[in-house]
Amino acid sequence: MNGYMGKMLFVNLSNNKIEVRSLDEDVAKKFIGGPALGAKVLYDEMPANADVFSEESMVGFVTGPLNGTKAFYGGRYTVVSKSPVNGGWNDANSGGFFGPNLKRSGFDAVFVNGISPKPVYIFIDNGNVEIRDASMVWGLTTTETENALQAIHGKISVALIGPSGENLSNFAAVMNDGHRAAGRGGTGAVIGSKKLKALVVKGNEKISIADEKMLNLVNKEIKTNMESLPAAQMVGAFKAYGTGVTYNSSVLTGDAGIKNWSGAGIVDYPEAIAFPVSSVGIDKYKTKSYHCSACPLGCGAFLDMPSEKWNLKNTPRPEYETMGAFGSNLLNGDIESICRANELCNEYGTDTISTGGTISWAIECFENKVLSQEELDGIELTWGNADAIVAMTEKICKNEGVGKILAKGSKAAADIFKKGHEYLVVASGIEEPHHDSRFSYGLSRTYQYDPTPGRHVKGGLGIGKSHVTGHNIDYTGTGNEDMQGVIKTEIVNASGACFFITLSTSLDTLVKMISSVTGFNYSPEEVKDLGLRLFNMRHAFNLREGKRRKDFTLSKRMYESGPPSSGPISNIKVDHELLADNFFNAIGWDMNAVPLKESLEKLGGFEKVISDLY
Repeated sequence: MNGYMGKMLFVNLSNNKIEVRSLDEDVAKKFIGGPALGAKVLYDEMPANADVFSEESMVGFVTGPLNGTKAFYGGRYTVVSKSPVNGGWNDANSGGFFGPNLKRSGFDAVFVNGISPKPVYIFIDNGNVEIRDASMVWGLTTTETENALQAIHGKISVALIGPSGENLSNFAAVMNDGHRAAGRGGTGAVIGSKKLKALVVKGNEKISIADEKMLNLVNKEIKTNMESLPAAQMVGAFKAYGTGVTYNSSVLTGDAGIKNWSGAGIVDYPEAIAFPVSSVGIDKYKTKSYHCSACPLGCGAFLDMPSEKWNLKNTPRPEYETMGAFGSNLLNGDIESICRANELCNEYGTDTISTGGTISWAIECFENKVLSQEELDGIELTWGNADAIVAMTEKICKNEGVGKILAKGSKAAADIFKKGHEYLVVASGIEEPHHDSRFSYGLSRTYQYDPTPGRHVKGGLGIGKSHVTGHNIDYTGTGNEDMQGVIKTEIVNASGACFFITLSTSLDTLVKMISSVTGFNYSPEEVKDLGLRLFNMRHAFNLREGKRRKDFTLSKRMYESGPPSSGPISNIKVDHELLADNFFNAIGWDMNAVPLKESLEKLGGFEKVISDLY
């Protein structure tokens, strides 16, 4: 099968059963790969309402058809599971080289259930599968683990958890290539509950391409667009400085989080503070660039950061989201502490967005005398206190003291402390990423009602800004615009491409790239159905878990600003439910967030879902 290995691996760690199944070509064409293919498998294989840490709970590592080919930007794979944060669907993707190398080891996807009585790792070598003892690496950091496994197996690729996953933190990420993270939603904790430390792969199996000449032409078109389109300037900026190139401007315009989303950059975190910690401001410390597999852009980098407190030699440059999480949202202008917090999270396998978001909640609680210094283990957790921020990050990563509570997330911490709920900024329990939904109004619908809430690379990505005059929003037509954005985003993520491909590629060109690899042909109507099918498959998992519209919640700060009282996003009110109404109507859902039967029948591939719902 072109673009695929045609095989999926299923491993049960309770009985050490290893099973190889064929990937049906019709399923591949309908669901492509990545999160949607993962949702299809988990819907079919995992019992409804299974406890997230039970033997029945399943986790998947899923590639896309572009992985392992020379398709530009085709380096991202997806991990899927039920989320320990909110009990719903979770998918998170990561770049680097693991996804392509998983495929070259012989499988399009690996799905794991059961619970091992002792720590183990799964080793795949050109289709040969072993379950091996991982006792010697259990408890080690991600770098220590990867080094130890490389000493055993030589040149390998590894997707693994750190101590955060072992400790079942709701922030637990899946790490690969040292600093690449499938970070959000707590899938690392699901893996840890199974006593699975790592998935280790090696291999050199070939991936057949349907039309290599066409793929070369598409790559050439993308390369030309990167250098000539109006977006070329942005492409160049990301290439030179990474995702943090927009950090300074995002702080000043109201896009990035400021003071737990209650402040304004121009007042609370002005350019004099923001610029020195941006990736442009720290470029003087850059030592080398980093490119993910098949990436013509290369947005990563390493720094040699001078520091008297910490060893920040060869430290990964923080991404935009991490700068927001440990910088502006904490009023922290100390770049050394931001790099140190980032490094801690990488080493312990911890999501930076939720870690920073939870600390910002704790700071606001402390500043307002809701939480005492004693309750915070003696740490004076005040705005901009760099040492305190690093100390609390370390406690969260190591699951020590109050860190055990905070590692469950701000919503869970507020429930445990029985106070501080008024300072939460979460979408269905997960901390908001650093694109303010009061700034990009359409993100309020995405954050609230995407099948994985609170994600900034899902949905229409802020569709609705074109409907704004000042702070007045014309909601007419937002549903269709949002739908078009969803279609594109879903196809990007399922294909195994990085979202940066959209800087220089239309949806038509992306579909052409997928077709050149797989041989699958899609008419314009089929492209629309494809994107909506992928979206609905992810949501179907939530529906089967009993979730309906009322279960997808949004903190008030995410759609209505009391604070800040000044600045670009002051006094904004977004009718997030009207945005959702418009979107539901456009995609064929009822007002309870349930797809209409005829909508699912039209999309095809939902026979089991229709039977369960209707």
